[in-house]
Amino acid sequence: MSFLRRRKATKAEENNSEDPQIDTASKNDDVVDNDNRKQKLIQKHESEESSRRRRRSSSRRWNCVDSCCWFIGCICSIWWFLLFMYNAMPASFPQYVTEAITGPLPDPPGVKLRKEGLTAQHPVVFVPGIVTGGLELWEGHQCAEGLFRRRLWGGTFGELYRRPLCWVEHMSLDNETGLDSPGIRVRPVSGLVAADYFAPGYFVWAVLIANLARIGYEEKTMYMAAYDWRLSFQNTEVRDQTLSRIKSNVELMVATNGGKKVVVIPHSMGVIYFLHFMKWVEAPAPMGGGGGSNWCAKHIKAVMNIGAPFLGVPKAVSGLFSIEAKDVAVARAFAPGVLDKDVFGLQTLQHMMRMTRTWDSTMSMIPKGGDTIWGGLDWSPEGYFNCSAKKLKNNDTNTADQNGKGGLGSTKRVNYGRIISFGKDVAEIHSSEIEMVDFRDAFKGSNLINATKCDVWTEYHEMGIEGVKAIADYKVYTAGSILDLLHYVAPKMMARGDAHFSYGIADNLDDPKYQHYKYWSNPLETKLPNAPDMEIYSMYGVGVPTERAYVYKLTPPSECYIPFQIDTSAEGGSEDSCLKGGVFSVDGDETVPVLSSGFMCAKGWRGKTRFNPSGIHTYIREYNHAPPANLLEGRGTQSGAHVDIMGNFALIEDIIRVAAGATGEDLGGDRVYSDIFKWSENINLQL
Repeated sequence: MSFLRRRKATKAEENNSEDPQIDTASKNDDVVDNDNRKQKLIQKHESEESSRRRRRSSSRRWNCVDSCCWFIGCICSIWWFLLFMYNAMPASFPQYVTEAITGPLPDPPGVKLRKEGLTAQHPVVFVPGIVTGGLELWEGHQCAEGLFRRRLWGGTFGELYRRPLCWVEHMSLDNETGLDSPGIRVRPVSGLVAADYFAPGYFVWAVLIANLARIGYEEKTMYMAAYDWRLSFQNTEVRDQTLSRIKSNVELMVATNGGKKVVVIPHSMGVIYFLHFMKWVEAPAPMGGGGGSNWCAKHIKAVMNIGAPFLGVPKAVSGLFSIEAKDVAVARAFAPGVLDKDVFGLQTLQHMMRMTRTWDSTMSMIPKGGDTIWGGLDWSPEGYFNCSAKKLKNNDTNTADQNGKGGLGSTKRVNYGRIISFGKDVAEIHSSEIEMVDFRDAFKGSNLINATKCDVWTEYHEMGIEGVKAIADYKVYTAGSILDLLHYVAPKMMARGDAHFSYGIADNLDDPKYQHYKYWSNPLETKLPNAPDMEIYSMYGVGVPTERAYVYKLTPPSECYIPFQIDTSAEGGSEDSCLKGGVFSVDGDETVPVLSSGFMCAKGWRGKTRFNPSGIHTYIREYNHAPPANLLEGRGTQSGAHVDIMGNFALIEDIIRVAAGATGEDLGGDRVYSDIFKWSENINLQL
């Protein structure tokens, strides 16, 4: 069309049209730039997405950690707040809350008796038992740097957690001498603080001390006879002159209190330690203290024994044989790898066995009197017994004599005389059905049960498989054969024990051999002092299931293992059965059976006997166990348990009355809930 004219090209188009190669290259560059931009955008997008994913993952992770930190922080804050409130509140507030829930609380014994007009009269001496007294370090190896005069035993036990192997090394004694290992000196803490609390908040003597203080007692009229409870009794004198210190302090207290005699209050193993002291103080030097035959008569008003293991405790046997008691056996069965094997570099049971077997004092509590006291294969003094799940109740009409006779009634017979039985069936069948293979002369074998290298040595490492089999093939052990068993499995330990302790019954107490100190802690092989005006009390809890006999089994072989253990699968089959978790229980205070605590005061020392020629008056005071009604009562004021009884108001009241001048007759004489007198009559002992 003529009216359409061609548009005039621009100068740039003219230039491009003039160079077609340049035009093509420019287009290619634009494509490349676009691709690069797209690639950068993709990379940027991927980078941002990756960053977002990392932020989300980090956010989730930190949220979890943050939650844990907040939770721990809240717990700590609440704890510190409650601790602050506890320290800020008036001292009477806890009592106010308790009374609001349970009703008015009775006055503590010290307050009650002060209102009655009682005041401090006779000085008081406390004798702590095994493990309850504090021990501190005076010299140690390099691993104990910085622990000079710090408590290794008692208190917080902080060093046990921080350096356990070093702690075990310093708490162990020399396996040959029973004294200090070279380069180590651990000594008892002195003063009332030695055993007032075992650990923070866990009282031993503190409640009794506080109540005595309410009627006027103070440190000059109270003395804690602290000693190293790991040592044999005579070695406490050899190493530390502890017996001499007790003698001097008692004499000083009598002299500075107008000639008033002391009231001695031993607890647990402290009971037989003080029995040893009473013979030592009268015996001539150098073996004894040289005080003369009338020293006790001049200086002691009364000995008030609490939880006395006069005749030993079966729990000591299981402890020496397999480092077990009921609770340990349950833990060992529940998690065997934790205690039996090398977990976290520490073979727990082996280290504990190695350590406790160097403590000679543990052998002082092996049952004394053999089968005559504890029963044989087919009889025991306790005879038939009904173990209620809620409360131990003995059957008044069914007891067995030494011939194993007695009415069956509604209770099942328990062979308490069989302290160790290999298998539940062996514990229950008649002895005529048991095939026993004597182990005493058996070859221990050359195929060692612990052939591998172990971190810690025990005497089981030197026993062969044949020796272990011989022990199990004997099947059942009574108090008479327990000593042979321990001599077989732990000859080094028992060699030291034989030098310091004896477990028999004296035929003739006038025999000069009984003047040796190894007999002084056995009430069946020694005489009480010539002190007819002195009084002896046996004060203990009843109504608590107490270990009396055990069902054992062989442990499956493993590295460095202990070959025997309590068979926790052995059950009696009913709620009221005396057999639970491989342990036969009887009436007692959870540690010491009634038979051990009560027999000597019920029969052995009652009246004038060959064991009590001067006729010292003896009294039994039993305290029926009642657990705390609620948590606010703590460990309770009516407990009969072995240690908790130290806070029992009735027991504290009896002690304060005697310390203030009362006699056993003033207290009402014997107070008995168990069948200790019936069981004592079942024991045929020459008096």
